[in-house]
Amino acid sequence: MAFSMGFQWQDIPQVLSIGVGATAVMDAWLLLLKRLGVPTLNFAFIGRWMGHLLLRGQFAHTAIAKAPPIPGERAWGWLTHYATGAGFATALVAIKGMDWVHSPSLVPALALGVGTVAAPLLVMQPAMGSGFAASRTPTPLKNCLRSLANHTVFGFGLYLSALAIALISR
Repeated sequence: MAFSMGFQWQDIPQVLSIGVGATAVMDAWLLLLKRLGVPTLNFAFIGRWMGHLLLRGQFAHTAIAKAPPIPGERAWGWLTHYATGAGFATALVAIKGMDWVHSPSLVPALALGVGTVAAPLLVMQPAMGSGFAASRTPTPLKNCLRSLANHTVFGFGLYLSALAIALISR
């Protein structure tokens, strides 16, 4: 049975592995930044946002840091982060097809990675109280550029993960 997106059920593990791998590459980048003293996102806040959305139906917050904590919010944040990465990888494979998985190229992965920066700038930051494109933060341009860099690294991770899977599959 085939998905309407052009890949088969048996392709799901490869596609999900690309997303998980790309997200892990992004996390390694974020860990490096943190060790260099660059502030990075607290994934508990993503979990808090998701918890308020799922449990209370609240999408937008004035400041997510001031919202009441949700039990297990850090775990929910990480789960949401990795599920989102898997979803973006699925979108890439839906667009490019399984041929791309078997013979990955950098440009589509980077293009999708850069495109995913719309999620934090246009959805997550406003919903968490930071405004569109971090406009309510002290350094909006710096925060936008940091998000762009992080999502570019995610795109590079999509390519590296697909390349690893292609090499293992041969």
